[in-house]
Amino acid sequence: QVQLVESGGGLVQPGGSLRLSCTASGYTLSYYAIGWFRQATGKEREAVSCISSSGEPFQSDSMRGRFIVSRDKAKNTVSLQMNTLKPEDTAVYYCAAQMLHGDTCSLSRSDYVYWGRGTQVTVSS
Repeated sequence: QVQLVESGGGLVQPGGSLRLSCTASGYTLSYYAIGWFRQATGKEREAVSCISSSGEPFQSDSMRGRFIVSRDKAKNTVSLQMNTLKPEDTAVYYCAAQMLHGDTCSLSRSDYVYWGRGTQVTVSS
């Protein structure tokens, strides 16, 4: 079973940036499409972004232009660069893995089998 671990969350002021990372021990992430999701208190989990196994990124429309997903195959890591953060970006951020090869990935949480435990991002002054 793939075990994913997110890191990089924390407290940041509005307008600031954070970089989240998703890693896996014992598994090569490049075999998987990786999705980023977030869940704010009292709300449903929503898609942020995903990246295909080949490295093609896809963004949720609401976060396009501020959030950038990328892969580093040498480090076996998928990162989510978050810029111009807003208080409404406050949430627990999760990465998830989907066994899917090629140039596509899904922004539907039901397509993902493996999930990390999440990292808290708080945007506040």
